[in-house]
Amino acid sequence: MGNSKLLVLNDLSVWYTRGKPVLDKFSMELGTNEVVGLIGLNGAGKTTFIKTLSGLLDNFRIEAALWQDMPFKFRDRDFKKDRYTAFAEDHSFQFFTFREYASYVAASYGKKLTDIDELVRGFHFEEYTDILLKELSTGNLKKAYLITAFALKPKLLMLDEPVNGLDFQSTEYLYRQINNYRQHGTILFSSHILESICLTSDRVLVLEQGQIKRSFTGREIETAKIREVLKE
Repeated sequence: MGNSKLLVLNDLSVWYTRGKPVLDKFSMELGTNEVVGLIGLNGAGKTTFIKTLSGLLDNFRIEAALWQDMPFKFRDRDFKKDRYTAFAEDHSFQFFTFREYASYVAASYGKKLTDIDELVRGFHFEEYTDILLKELSTGNLKKAYLITAFALKPKLLMLDEPVNGLDFQSTEYLYRQINNYRQHGTILFSSHILESICLTSDRVLVLEQGQIKRSFTGREIETAKIREVLKE
């Protein structure tokens, strides 16, 4: 984990129905060049948090938000260019092929996507690069967005349930990409699969009742310990 703070959020509350917050007084920090796993039972608010940070939700309030020590808003242009989100389910750009989508992302972020051919091979995606996204299986659609994410190399890469739908070989390759990402930036990813959390994370945050209830670091990150907390 880097010594400096990349992201600081204090007292974030998010709701779909007023008076029934999904996240309530939620606070967290992310350091530079670290991998942080976010885990919680279904309905804990993992995807809601990632959607909020990605600028997709309007019903929220927050006491303070700092990006690289400066106040920011989730929809600020500069912040949007520093982060990319691969969602658990994403049916945008369905009439783009993967190559067209990757080119669009590169232009939007003003970057050249590096290592894209290597990532295509690593995820065993060679046969699908020129097929419309709407025609891909769930697993291959997930691969399309993951390849784009790792090729883009943003300062903050957010992955929502990245293992879902992947075959064994692609899952192992994903773990390697996550573990190697510290040289490029920070990863925040949600998962309900303890293996993915324990094999890759520098820190594990347990989300319960709309707040971070526990944090595990280093040798504390063990499947049995985290499972016991989730059962409490």
